[in-house]
This record gives sequence, C-alpha cells and structure tokens, in this order.
Amino acid sequence: MFIVLIGAPGAGKGTQAQWMADQFGLAHIATGDMFREAQANGTDLGLRAKSYMERGELVPDEVTVAMVMERLRQPDASNGAILDGFPRNVPQARALDKALADAGKRVDQSVYMVVPEDELLRRLSGRWLCRVCQASYHQVFNPPGRPGVCDRCGGQLYQREDDSLETAKRRLQVYFDQTMPVIGYYREKGVLDEVDGAQSIPEVTGTLSEVVRSRLAAQI
Repeated sequence: MFIVLIGAPGAGKGTQAQWMADQFGLAHIATGDMFREAQANGTDLGLRAKSYMERGELVPDEVTVAMVMERLRQPDASNGAILDGFPRNVPQARALDKALADAGKRVDQSVYMVVPEDELLRRLSGRWLCRVCQASYHQVFNPPGRPGVCDRCGGQLYQREDDSLETAKRRLQVYFDQTMPVIGYYREKGVLDEVDGAQSIPEVTGTLSEVVRSRLAAQI
C-alpha cells in the first residue's frame, strides 16, 4: 500500500508518518531524509540533486520523482510506503502516478491532515530542533526536560530563523498555494481522506489508524 500524507508545516506529519510506517509495516519516506541519504551514498541522482541545492535552485521534479522511485525499490519498501510531504505540486503528483504505474503500482490513499492556520502558526513559532539528531520540541506542546538540551541525545537545541512568525506565515502561504491543488487532484481520483490534525497526538493517531484500516479493508 502506498500512502501520500499531506499536511502543512507544523501539522505533525513526521510524527504520524513514522507511527504509521511502524504500525503497518511500511517504509517512511520523507524527501529531506531521502535527499540526504542519496547524497551521502553518492548516487548519481543524489549528486544531481546536490548540484541544484548548492546553487540555491529547486531540484527539478523529474529528479525528485526518480529519487523517490529509486528509494521505493529498496527492500524495506517491498510492502509499500508512506510518502511524507511529497508530492508538493500537481506535476509531481502526475509524474509519481506515471512512475508507479510503470512499476505496476499506484497511490492507494492520500491523507490530508487538516489544521487551522492560526494553530499552525502557534505550533511553528515555538518549535526548537536538536543540532545533533534533529529531534523536534515545542516550548508549549512538547518542551524538553531541560531548557536548551535534547532529551534524546543531549545535543544543543536551536530555533531556525524560518520558525519566526512572519517567516512561518510566508511558508504557509507558499505551501497552501502549491498543495491545495494536490488535495483536489487526489480527491478527484477518489483516494483522499481528511483527518482533523488539530486534535491531540493520540487522537490524530487513532483517526489515522481508522481511515487507513478502512482503505485496507476496502481493497480486500
């Protein structure tokens, strides 16, 4: 089963995607992690992506989709995958559909985690990250045990400049401009489910479990 998980920055995609991957035995594929892994391994596609990123340019859709498909051919994705935050636009969605169809596969489900913009801004503006392991904390919702110190590895916590309120607003505007058409794309295909992402983490997890199991049951 191949699931596309859609949600704005601050919606909690990463947390839920990892849980879903563990629960359903699927690979968790986030494009940022995928880029870093491909570059670290020195693959042709990874080096191509790196060349664009070093010039401050967006990685072309065809390179990104090819990297996704390369990742999907790895053994841990044999039962399917959770695509976390990809595709980000309709051309990427169409290219992904074609690449999957060529491999005899398809996107079985797309789940949109719906969170009001004011809640997203509240979450984003309080986020802190670990410099070492990239664990994420929030000064209100998920504070570390000791201020400025990562609970997981003891690394130093920092706040990214793009987590300021004004930058968060711009990030969300870009995201919604690009991604709302993707939501419509999957809705037209009949594979879209929406989940209230403003609930507590356990409540979101429970709702996601229900909608995924419902899709699975429908395929049997």
